[in-house]
Amino acid sequence: MSLEILEQQLKAVADANRLKIMAALKNGELCVCHIVEFLEISQPAVSQQIKKLKEAGIIEERKEGTWKYYRLADLQQPVIQQVLDELQILELKRGRASSCS
Repeated sequence: MSLEILEQQLKAVADANRLKIMAALKNGELCVCHIVEFLEISQPAVSQQIKKLKEAGIIEERKEGTWKYYRLADLQQPVIQQVLDELQILELKRGRASSCS
């Protein structure tokens, strides 16, 4: 992997909203409207976040009619896979904490 690609991917995951998108996509494909609802930010803001993840090769897009659906790319660089694995650990910890209260 080139330094440019690594830099682009690290920049892409260095944002809380993009990390939330990645965490949501771990559960499967979503359309933009669901991501907007999940993040509670505007559709143009979500589109900007998605664009950065797509350009970094972290997510992929599929069109169906007028709708666009997004999913995590099948193959991830090891550093991105580690981020995804860490997101799962954080979700598990949060899930345990919320069930204890």
